[in-house]
Amino acid sequence: MARWREIEYPTIAAQAKATGGTMFFVDEAGVRSDYHAGTTWAPVAKTPAVRTTGARFGLNMISAISAQGALRFSILTGTLTAAGFIAFLKRLMHDAEHTGGDPVFCIVDNHPAHRAKAVDRFVDSTDGALRLYRLRAYSPQLNPDEWVWKNVKHDGVAPAAPHGPDQMKAVVTARLRRLQRLPQIVRGFFGDPELAYITAVA
Repeated sequence: MARWREIEYPTIAAQAKATGGTMFFVDEAGVRSDYHAGTTWAPVAKTPAVRTTGARFGLNMISAISAQGALRFSILTGTLTAAGFIAFLKRLMHDAEHTGGDPVFCIVDNHPAHRAKAVDRFVDSTDGALRLYRLRAYSPQLNPDEWVWKNVKHDGVAPAAPHGPDQMKAVVTARLRRLQRLPQIVRGFFGDPELAYITAVA
């Protein structure tokens, strides 16, 4: 982890700056109907009750954020596959091409889809337009995108207590679109002390 913070990431950031590229941190998450609903206020000795459903359902999501406050996301119908990940990467590249932010530098974790040979072949085929780097194993604290899921799941889905998959998707989508409209909040995710290695070279 020290090598990542002190040597590897600063080198990647310098390359992104030199080429005028965009740096994204990418992560996936799932949310289920039995996700902890959190806590709330109630009169003394009266336990609050949140009415919800006993049905089990969920969905998966993938997002990418930059230190400048950009957020891109996709709601997945199933688990993340190599093909789904490649499709998401293509969208990031398309956006970057139209905003003058290419090449795209992506920092990802060690999810199996990220390590698939098909993904490596796709990255190689872009001739440097997309560059993929993997975080150290078991180090979610190094990825600011984890804060997106805290915002969506704990602050969004939990209080809503969705009664069905459509409502859950609507809540998640609305929460993510809200973050897109509030880049200052996304930038704030990088204020975590564990992420000082990013802001130090921004």
